[in-house]
Amino acid sequence: MFKRKNKKLDDNSLKYGVGLVAYSDPSGMISEQFKTVRTNIQFSSVDKSLESILFTSSEPSEGKSTVSNNMAVTWADQGTKVILVDADLRRPTVHRTFDVSNRLGLTNYLSGNATLEEVIQPTMIKNLSVITSGPIPPNPSELLGSERTITMMSELVAQSDLLILDAPPVNTVTDAQLLAARVDGTVLVVPQGIADKAGVRHAKQLLETVHANILGAVMNRVTAEKSEGYYGGSYYGGSYAGYYGTDDKK
Repeated sequence: MFKRKNKKLDDNSLKYGVGLVAYSDPSGMISEQFKTVRTNIQFSSVDKSLESILFTSSEPSEGKSTVSNNMAVTWADQGTKVILVDADLRRPTVHRTFDVSNRLGLTNYLSGNATLEEVIQPTMIKNLSVITSGPIPPNPSELLGSERTITMMSELVAQSDLLILDAPPVNTVTDAQLLAARVDGTVLVVPQGIADKAGVRHAKQLLETVHANILGAVMNRVTAEKSEGYYGGSYYGGSYAGYYGTDDKK
């Protein structure tokens, strides 16, 4: 039986949002790594174009919002029309990150109290729109598992070149599984030295249970000293080691 480690959650992103280095320093080293991750994800599905991607992690506070939000910026910067949805209805951050209103958001639409047009908001970044979480509901899994979610995702895919979902951690709630079964691909964010190997394996198994298309993993919070020996020593420098497809067996 899988047992989770207890760890202190980082609430900074809940208060201030995540750092958008892809926006604030677009030519910097970390931004270049996000571009490399973007390229690798695009090439990971050669038989089918990716119209919707979900980013998640095994546990909270492992960087999935930082990665998903910066990847949304990176895709938008290359001219892709992106809609980023904050599907983490328990610990939402997108409204803080992009400094937009959270009065109307995903929960309002899913509960039938707002139209899709009312909840899609432009951001300061060309080609990038967001749907914030909206008010935190008492029944997130029910809302995300509803038929209205399926309808919404279909409509958002039709309105954009790429739909990105920032989903809750896999091992804590069922939300990510519900959503992963409905997107073209899922990427797992794994912080080096923080993520528990058994926890990551368990998250992968849970995603496979719903037949999620796991594209690969993004290893973050990597240092040069720690990187040796991981995935054949692949290392890009800075905070992100890059993207590893599902063919990697280590």
